[in-house]
Amino acid sequence: MVFEEKMIMNGEPEDEEEEEEEEEMVDPIEAVRQKCEASEHCAHAQERLEQCETRVGSRSSTEEDCTEELFDFLHARDHCVAHKLFHSVK
Repeated sequence: MVFEEKMIMNGEPEDEEEEEEEEEMVDPIEAVRQKCEASEHCAHAQERLEQCETRVGSRSSTEEDCTEELFDFLHARDHCVAHKLFHSVK
């Protein structure tokens, strides 16, 4: 019986193994988007969007929204990202 206990204790490793810490995955598109947002063309579109949001937010009732400015900003940013993203992917 002692032999069986030793086999059980020494035969298979228990859950004492240290788990290897996995490296956190980082999406490269986020870094590229931030760089593109800082570019001159995107900064201009972002400024127009912010002006629109300020204008619309200052009014109590308006039918105006900033959809056009938002789409212009996203288009400018995505155009920049499209040219830079795949150079950073391994």
